[in-house]
Amino acid sequence: MKNSKLAQTLFNSNGGYAALILRVPVGLTLAAHGAQKLFGWFGGYGLEGTGQWLASIGLEPGYLMALLAGSAEFFGGLALVLGLLTRPAALVTAFAMLVAIFAVHIGNGLFMSNNGYEYALTLFVVTLALAIQGGGRFALDKVLLERFAGAGNGQRTV
Repeated sequence: MKNSKLAQTLFNSNGGYAALILRVPVGLTLAAHGAQKLFGWFGGYGLEGTGQWLASIGLEPGYLMALLAGSAEFFGGLALVLGLLTRPAALVTAFAMLVAIFAVHIGNGLFMSNNGYEYALTLFVVTLALAIQGGGRFALDKVLLERFAGAGNGQRTV
């Protein structure tokens, strides 16, 4: 019974197409940003370069901060694309965006043209909405919920 309640909290969502439309492009965008930090893909600087830059703005130890931020974005983004553990992934990425807003962008004003916080704010709001709403009916979370619900009712799961 306790596991069923946890499963409902984690995986249940009444969202439909809107959740899918939010999850996939935002997840891909976050994963790409994380890949820049972790692997140096898409013109990024990798862990070493990102770590040095983060240390230079006071986020130390820089390498660890780059690993945490990159992992949150990359793995959280992939989880959002799949709709897998959507709420936890969305919370982790929302937190990463808050850190980006206040540690990097807030002093530059709103607009991206000045390296402002508008884009990170948009990603924060979308991920916060997904944390509240869940992944929707077109997410792997729905499959997991059905498995947990079936197991909780004495049904055999494969």
